[in-house]
Amino acid sequence: MTHKCEAIVVHCMDYRLQSYINQWLEKNLSFGSYDRAVIAGGVFDVYDVIRQVDISARLHGITKVILINHEDCGMYGTAGTEERHEEDLNNAEEKIRRLFPHLEVDTYYLNLNGTFEQNS
Repeated sequence: MTHKCEAIVVHCMDYRLQSYINQWLEKNLSFGSYDRAVIAGGVFDVYDVIRQVDISARLHGITKVILINHEDCGMYGTAGTEERHEEDLNNAEEKIRRLFPHLEVDTYYLNLNGTFEQNS
């Protein structure tokens, strides 16, 4: 492995949230020290997420996974309640921890007003 980075950040492609995510990343991670996986629905398809985490871990030696879902996600439609997002984030975290026990996993719910809530 010739180049390493700190983390992979998985979030939705929704254009409404990109500036909030960019600001949060700039404040919370070393500049350029993360891979970004932009997937419609964030963790909606946990197997897409796991594939991206696996690639980032193998190629870039990450030590951390950051998962971000958001309010009013079109991929979820009317099923996109806060409770559903919390369930999906917890499910993704559990699967990643089981498959990659050496990785730290943080999960967040992003509101449309730009506030991040760390998932418990």
